[in-house]
Amino acid sequence: MSSSNSKSSDKRFVYREFGNDNSAALERPTPELPPQQQNVRVQATRAGRKGKTVTVITGFQTKPEVLADLVKQLKTQCGTGGTVKDNEIEIQGEHKQKILEILIKLGYKAKISGG
Repeated sequence: MSSSNSKSSDKRFVYREFGNDNSAALERPTPELPPQQQNVRVQATRAGRKGKTVTVITGFQTKPEVLADLVKQLKTQCGTGGTVKDNEIEIQGEHKQKILEILIKLGYKAKISGG
């Protein structure tokens, strides 16, 4: 009897405009495009990183799981660390040319941007 009371008390709302809990409907869907249709940009930058050079790859339109697999592959190929932040891949160090070649081999339409 106490378990049914605790369940109902967990979902108490003072006011709710739309009634049902549609939090899944409010999330933005991530467009899933094949690599050939993605325009990816590779850029080396130091901005906001205390003088450390980082290669940033932007323009992905894919699921986070695919980006996690890709960043793992790029880290292995470059022999350095990296991460995924805000649908962008950051690889430590300046590896623009190497990453560009890897992405083109994987089928992405990649270009180097910036200076």
